[in-house]
Parts: sequence; structure tokens; C-alpha cells
Amino acid sequence: MSAESSATQIPKGQVDLLEFIDWSGVECLNQSSSHSLPNALKQGYREDEGLNLESDADEQLLIYIPFNQVIKLHSFAIKGPEEEGPKTVKFFSNKEHMCFSNVNDFPPSDTAELTEENLKGKPVVLKYVKFQNVRSLTIFIEDNQSGSELTKVQKIALYGSTVETTDMKGLKKIEDH
Repeated sequence: MSAESSATQIPKGQVDLLEFIDWSGVECLNQSSSHSLPNALKQGYREDEGLNLESDADEQLLIYIPFNQVIKLHSFAIKGPEEEGPKTVKFFSNKEHMCFSNVNDFPPSDTAELTEENLKGKPVVLKYVKFQNVRSLTIFIEDNQSGSELTKVQKIALYGSTVETTDMKGLKKIEDH
């Protein structure tokens, strides 16, 4: 089996949004200081199975990712171990300054329950219509597979497109439904 086939498959027509992340504004609440967000998000680090983002005080993680241009978010992949890998993941589009005390005050733009397949890298398609004009994304990892106090994330990949490169004909189809 080649390395290509075991890599996360980027959904057709989408790009990895890594290069559009505004790294100066990225934040993660409740991360372990020695196992922090870049381990799961940065190119090179996220491909290294020995590096993880780990939660600190309890199992929850709150990740804020601003973009340097407006993007459309189509899907995501979050890899993690079978036991400590994330389970319930909530996504908030363009919600700034969220914290653990107010995260439940806002309805998420979408919620995903990760399966074993997802934790191995199978992308999850989001409610695309809710993520059309995204300037920032907040990801709330609410719990993990085993219900333990420690959550581990090996890789976070976000897939979509920039608004500038949007094909207007493709957009029209969505509106016709």
C-alpha cells in the first residue's frame, strides 16, 4: 500500500485550506503546553503520528482559527487515536472570543459525531450552506470516544475554497434547491 492511499483524501474540487490560516491569530484553550495546537494543524507536524494536540485540565478543547481571506468550508478531517480521539465536534462560523463559559450559549453552525473511520482520516462533509463566508472558525471538541479526561488530536485538516475562486455556476445550483 502506497503512502498516497493511506493519506487523507481531499474531497473532489476542494483544497486544503492550510495556506489561508492566519497563524498570528490562532488560539487553543485548554491545550497541554507540551502538546499544543501546531502539532495537529501545521504542515509537517500534523503528518507526524508521534505529535499530538492534547487537552490539559479536562477533555474539552476550544480552537479558534482565523483566515487571511474569506473562505468556504466544505469539509474537515480530524485524526486521533481510537480511545482519546475526539467524538463530538461543534463548528462555529465567524464567532470570535468564544470561551468555555459561553460556548453553549450559541447554536453551532454544524455538529459532527466522529466515527472510527473519521479518526483514521475520512473527511466529514459539513452543512456547506452554513459555511459560505467564513472569516474565522471556532472548533469546539466537546468530548472524546472513551469519555476520559484526555483528548488527543493527531491532525486537523480543513477543506474548501476561497471565495475569489468560486465558480458562480456551481453556486447557482445550490440556490436552486
